Parts: sequence; structure tokens; C-alpha cells
Amino acid sequence: MLEAPVVRAPAPWRPVFGSGVAVGGLLGIGFATHPDTGDDLVLAVSGNGHGLFDAATGERIARDREPDPEDGTPDMTPDLTCPGLGPIAGSRIHVAGLYGGGLHTTTSDGWTLEVVNPAWPHDRVLLSTDGGLPHSGPYGERWWHIFHSTHSELRATGFSPSGRTLAVATSSDLVLWTRR
Repeated sequence: MLEAPVVRAPAPWRPVFGSGVAVGGLLGIGFATHPDTGDDLVLAVSGNGHGLFDAATGERIARDREPDPEDGTPDMTPDLTCPGLGPIAGSRIHVAGLYGGGLHTTTSDGWTLEVVNPAWPHDRVLLSTDGGLPHSGPYGERWWHIFHSTHSELRATGFSPSGRTLAVATSSDLVLWTRR
């Protein structure tokens, strides 16, 4: 595992932002579904406010620089939620990250995501089609090392409920892959 280099996620996955988008002070992320299109949305919660992104294009759809201090961060609510904005205003979004919570680690069609840290504190994100650790298939064919957190603390990683989006959030960046 220590020898496995970071590689591009395999087809059908493609990066959304290239290498990622900077989100300073990122606390966590959550997924939502666009009410009109059914597309995946990603809510990024940071010390600088909330941003809502289209998970397939990376377009920032909405921004709230001053969320309500009573529920603007997931630690302020017992269910780790934050208010939606833009097309999902009026809803509550579960946020995984610094304060806990979690995202999907598998998809219905067999993709698996794992976080390992053989050289702590540098987390590695592994994507696989072989059911996860211990990996039954060869590296680069059944499992891939797709992200290595070397400069920021890992906050959350997982799939959207639809399984069409894969996200990795660190304390400074949001990285997305899509297969839409």
C-alpha cells in the first residue's frame, strides 16, 4: 500500500474540478438532489460560509457568506445538519466532516471507498471494485489509490446517495469525481 502511487480514478469516473477547488476552513460536506433535475449537489460548509456546487459540472450554484449562527455549522444541531440554500433552500442537509457523520462508502453497483493511513497522519483514499480490504485484485485493475492527503486534514470522503458522485473533502479543498 505504501508503494501504490496516486493514479487517476478509472473510467467511468472523471474529475470535476481538475485537481480540486480551494475551500478554506472546510468543516464538512453533504449531498443533496436538485429538485428540478435530479442531479447531485454538494454543500460545502466552512468557516467562511456555505457553498452549493453542481457535482457534475463544479459550478457554484449558491453561496451564503453569513449563515445563521444558530445552525450554520453541523455541530449546532443534534443531527449534524445545515440549512440548504439556492434550489434546496428550506431543506436540511446532513453534513459529514470535522464534527462527525458519514457518507456512503459503497455504491449499489459495487464501487467501494476506503480511507487508510499507513503513514499517519497522511490519509490515502482507495477506490475499488473488489469489495475492499483486503483487496483481491491487482492494483490498477481492481483498486486504485486516488487521493493522498499530505498538506491538509481529511474531513470526509464518500459517494452521493445516487452513486454518481465521489467526494473527498480536506480542511482546505474539495475534490469531486462524477460518472454522469
